[in-house]
Amino acid sequence: MKNVIIRILKISGISLGFILALLFILPMLFPGKIAEEVKSFANQKLNGKLNFKEANLSFFNHFPSLTLTLTDFSLNGSAPYKNEKLLTAKEVAFGINLKSLLFDKQVNIDKIFVSDAFINVKVNEKGEANYNVYKSDAKTTEKDTTSTTDLRLEKIAIENTHLVYDDKSTKMLIDANGFNYVGNGDLDKAIFDLNTDADIEDFDFTYNGEQYLKNKKVNANLITKINTHSLAFVFEQNNLKINKLPVEFKGKFNFLSNGYDMDFNIKSEDSKLNDFFTALPPHYVTWLDKSKVNGSTDLLLTLKGKYIASKNQKPDLAFNMKIRDGFINYNNAPIPASNIFLNFDTKLPSLDTEKLQVNIDSIFFNVDKDYFKAIIKTVGLSKPKIAARIQSKINLAKMNKAFGFQNMDLRGVLNMDIKSNGVYDKKNNKIPVTNGKVFLKNGFVKTIYYPNPIKNINVLASISDKLGNLNDLKINITPASFEFEGKPIYVNAKLQNFDNINYDIKAKGELDVAKIYKVFSRKGLDLEGYINADVTFKGSQNDAMKGNYKNLHNSGTLKLRNIKTTSEYLPKPFLIKDGTFVFHQDKMNFNDFVATYGQSDFKMNGYLQNVIDFVLTNKAILKGNFALQSNYINCDEFMSASASQPQTAVPDILKDNTKPLTPAETGVIVIPSNFDLQFHAVADKVNFQDLALEKLNGNMLINNGKLIMKNNSFDVIGCNVKMEVEYASESTNKAAFDFKILAKDFDVKRAYKEVKLFREMASAAESAEGIISLDYKVAGKLDGNMQPIYPSLIGGGTLSVKDVKMKGFKMFGAVSRKTGREAIKNPDLSKVDINTTIKNNIITIERFKFKVAGFRPRIEGQTSFDGRLNIKMRLGLPPLGIIGIPMKITGTKDNPKVSLGRQSEDLKETEYEEGQAPIQGPITTPQTTN
Repeated sequence: MKNVIIRILKISGISLGFILALLFILPMLFPGKIAEEVKSFANQKLNGKLNFKEANLSFFNHFPSLTLTLTDFSLNGSAPYKNEKLLTAKEVAFGINLKSLLFDKQVNIDKIFVSDAFINVKVNEKGEANYNVYKSDAKTTEKDTTSTTDLRLEKIAIENTHLVYDDKSTKMLIDANGFNYVGNGDLDKAIFDLNTDADIEDFDFTYNGEQYLKNKKVNANLITKINTHSLAFVFEQNNLKINKLPVEFKGKFNFLSNGYDMDFNIKSEDSKLNDFFTALPPHYVTWLDKSKVNGSTDLLLTLKGKYIASKNQKPDLAFNMKIRDGFINYNNAPIPASNIFLNFDTKLPSLDTEKLQVNIDSIFFNVDKDYFKAIIKTVGLSKPKIAARIQSKINLAKMNKAFGFQNMDLRGVLNMDIKSNGVYDKKNNKIPVTNGKVFLKNGFVKTIYYPNPIKNINVLASISDKLGNLNDLKINITPASFEFEGKPIYVNAKLQNFDNINYDIKAKGELDVAKIYKVFSRKGLDLEGYINADVTFKGSQNDAMKGNYKNLHNSGTLKLRNIKTTSEYLPKPFLIKDGTFVFHQDKMNFNDFVATYGQSDFKMNGYLQNVIDFVLTNKAILKGNFALQSNYINCDEFMSASASQPQTAVPDILKDNTKPLTPAETGVIVIPSNFDLQFHAVADKVNFQDLALEKLNGNMLINNGKLIMKNNSFDVIGCNVKMEVEYASESTNKAAFDFKILAKDFDVKRAYKEVKLFREMASAAESAEGIISLDYKVAGKLDGNMQPIYPSLIGGGTLSVKDVKMKGFKMFGAVSRKTGREAIKNPDLSKVDINTTIKNNIITIERFKFKVAGFRPRIEGQTSFDGRLNIKMRLGLPPLGIIGIPMKITGTKDNPKVSLGRQSEDLKETEYEEGQAPIQGPITTPQTTN
């Protein structure tokens, strides 16, 4: 027996030693072959740039598998993301089938291991993805005998990985940190089952900009049937756990040639209500630690249908939630919220918000004997069909303690009874048939953002509309009052017939807007200012429009200080530093109104008319007349959009290959269509796109979406300029203008140095010196950067030259070289009028003559806004110019070509069509004298 044991030990030791020796020796026998075969396979099968630092062959990296490990691995995505990383990893290892290597002399990859990786999956708006990096052999009908490497996966293991799935076509974003995954199956077969175990430390899910899950822990045990021929996935048995909430996931997902076909069913049946709260964002989990939550819930989420971006075909989304016998008691409150009941069902057919269906049937809970109950049903979004009934008799203090509302203290008794049924269609003046009352007694609101509360809130309000239109709408607030910082605010209002509004409003009180806003403070927002009001408004829109001022009873005073107001038309806030408004009948008089907008400052005196109707309805025209004074106005700050758009954050690993984003349009200055305002303006300085104006004096009219400036004058570069402008915004990115200007005797050299627009439109005047005048008019369109769309321009006028030295003009230089006359190279011009017209991207130069060094040149022709030339010139010879040399100048302003002769082809015109994009690239308008 002893000998047998010794023999067994010897054999075992020799065998173990032999195996260990093989584990060390085999990688040494095949290192070059395996590495080269894998590289060759990758080059043949992968449609993406692959890089790694070094390759190691070993049994010990992922024992007992023989693996080729690639360190510092990176793989770029497929088009259109070829320059961005799809996968980066500390290491990627390929498991080699040992039997095939030894006996078949073939490298079969049957396992893949990925460690410490970042997987960045992207899909653009067209449905084009970056993960299509594997080249399929669709045309191969016979087995490929030329390659000794094959991919026959049985296992995929991913460890400690950060996965981002950003699908802009479905507006879905998944961010999974600490992602660990093991998938086993006979992946070499056409149809196989994939068994998966996965866990995620932090899981975030965002859809359409709204974050639904954040920092959730996920555990999953899945069985997926995969058909590689049709690229179909059937999710048969999939059990997930999101924190403590158990979720069952079943469905199918098929890849189509132009999209996806999906049928997902995610549900959690008869789960604990407490477990549901663990799956919500972190602040709910913190709240849950102090709460006792009982009850049951059912959840069901379905996503079914085809997604084909090119056909705008999208699946149907539905969500259903039920709560039964709910019970919540926060921090051992004396009275809990009980009998919580919810039936919530929503559907989004074809992911179309206009088909959105929301059905809350119903919601109910008790706090002691108090209750809240509601049934709310809506169909559609822009013109929703609404059926709602809301009732409550609730003590807010008891409810606040029972639910544990964070950061807020509520008190008071709220009674509501509102019933509404019908269609809300603002355009057609339709609202649901509504009858409702709201009564809040002894209300109290205090938050952590400000030490003092808003208290003694009392509101008695009613709303009634029996016919379902604005004509029959009645709103009564009789009264509403509250106290803040020891100062009471009182409002009493009766409003009816919103199509021709009748109003009776009284308001009195003082309010520090900055302090009251802090009660409801939100990060990233700011508001401040002071309001003192004692006003009475009574009358009708009809009387105001018809001038029946005896029927209006509007009076009182409104004082504002440091009030910020915003508008959809302006990108910056308008700050009213100080203003007293005195109401009398239909007018609101401005007394020493001081305001700022960005860098601009304004002081106004005057009045507005029809203010009450303008505030209460969307049909009224705001009228007014003002005298405006300003030290400085920066017109560039009135553009409708921000010049600099926020940049999308890019992970460091992608920065080196990420192309810079294209700058967005700044937008045009938008003129509101419901203004009828007149201004007499005096401004010391005005800036418009680096054009510095001084001593502006003129009249401005804003009416029906147009801005009209008449009899305006200003000084620029030491010259007095008279100007008339008519401007109308057609959208936020297009405008029309009609411009007339008369500028006498301005310095060319100073204009080139100080006026950017002149440098761009007269670049050849860089070395010119002298005095010129301009009498011109032009009309056309402006693009989203307030730049002219050149083919749209129509106009004409006269450029008068007075004692100008034409230095450095290439056209005259070319003529000088052609004729051998040095005097023509830099001519001095005096008392020459050059008449031109503009149409279809062409400037036509009418015939003009001048004298230079005994010669008598005569010039006429065409030039275009993209620099092309077609100039005809007759060079009259001394002494009288009777005999002349005909010449033609073609080419471009930067490379003019001079030849003898008269015949030339007209430049090709570009007619403007509505909706035409502006000419791309840098454009410099050639000068008529060029």
